[in-house]
Formats: sequence, structure tokens, C-alpha cells
Amino acid sequence: MSERVEILGVKVDAVTMAQAVECVEKLIAAKKNSIVATANAEMLMRATKDEELKNILNAAELVVPDGAGTVWAARHLGYKMPERVAGFDLVQELMKIAPSKGYKFFLFGSAPEIADKAKAKAEELYSGIKIVGTRNGYFTSADEPAIIEQIKNSQPDILLAALGVPKQEKWLAAHKNELNVPVSIGVGGTFDVMAGAVKRAPKWMQRAKLEWLFRAMLQPSRAGRLVALPKFVMKVVRSKKN
Repeated sequence: MSERVEILGVKVDAVTMAQAVECVEKLIAAKKNSIVATANAEMLMRATKDEELKNILNAAELVVPDGAGTVWAARHLGYKMPERVAGFDLVQELMKIAPSKGYKFFLFGSAPEIADKAKAKAEELYSGIKIVGTRNGYFTSADEPAIIEQIKNSQPDILLAALGVPKQEKWLAAHKNELNVPVSIGVGGTFDVMAGAVKRAPKWMQRAKLEWLFRAMLQPSRAGRLVALPKFVMKVVRSKKN
């Protein structure tokens, strides 16, 4: 397994995209009901105040550095962190190899019809991909047994949960053994981007580590959440001094 580095109490895997894909493939082969988390600065900040989320992340089989802030933090603290492994890109890499490997996906979360549109996009991009079910993310606790049954009966190799942080991580952890899925990944807004409901930052902004700024411009409602970024930087800097 990869080296794990600690950022504000959360252990993050120092992996490249290729290593992350390889790790997911090994988890699928092991069939042991694993959780993969995609840790950006916002998630790491939330985990400093949410003990349940922190414990879930530290128990996850793989925590990838999703976000320039996570990579910066690791390097600032003196660790080797090869590159950013964005959750969206990890999903695309897994979908790309899925037809030849026979991997099956279940898409759970987002607004009504978004998961279906993401499924259609995946089938268009990755010929032969097997998406064995979809379910939107609007549900009550009374709906959960039926959702779990639907996922379980579909027998996916990879469950993608787009319920937002920390709901997706907590839901997957709570139902991990019932679901009996080899790999479950919390994927945030991945379906929205795949469905075309939300644009992703241009490549140059991604390379310049400004994807967070693009999202703020596109979705002003997120601006408040971005206040967490300077707080994150200060917290990391202080943690290094201590």
C-alpha cells in the first residue's frame, strides 16, 4: 500500500492517479467492502470539527488528495505528495478501464434525472460500460432499506455516491456491510459535471490550481464555503509550528 501522510489529523494517501486506480482494482479483487474518500481542503477542515467524519476517513481503505489545497498542505508539512488525484478524474479513469475489466457501476445521488444523465454520458464516452443501476439522492430514512436492497441486488463492483460531504461518507460507512459492494466512493458533484448541469473549470485553471475560484464564480452560493480555504491554510501553518 501507499504511504499515508497526516494532514490536520486525517491520513491521506500519497498516490499518483495511476497508483490510485491500481489500489481500487486491488480492492475490487479483494471483495472486502471498502470505502474510498476524496479529500479536499474543505473536507479536511470539516473533519477537524466532526469527529465521526475524521474517524470514517481514517478507517477508509483509500483517501486520495482531491484538491490543490491538500497537495499544498502535505508538501508544506514536509511530506512527499506526488500529485492531485481529483475525484472526478479518478471516476473517469475507472470508467475508462471498466469495459475491458468487466467492472459494474451503480450511480447513487444528485438531483432527480442527474444520475440518469450521467449514466447516459458514461455510456456515450466509454463504450461497453456496465452501469447496473441509478438512484437519485432525495430520500428519507424510510426509503433507505429499499435503496440498500436495490444496490445490493444490482451487485456493482463500484458504488458512486454523490450525496455531498459529509453525508455521502457517513451513509457509506453506516451501510457498508449491508451494501456488500467491493468499493464505494463518495464523489460529490461528479454526476452534475458528467450530466452537463455544472461546468468544470477550463484546463488552464485546473493547472493553475484555480478550480475553486471557477466554482465560486459559477456558483455564488458556494462563496461562503470558500472562506474555509484561508482558514485551512492558517490551520496547516499553525500545525507545522506545534
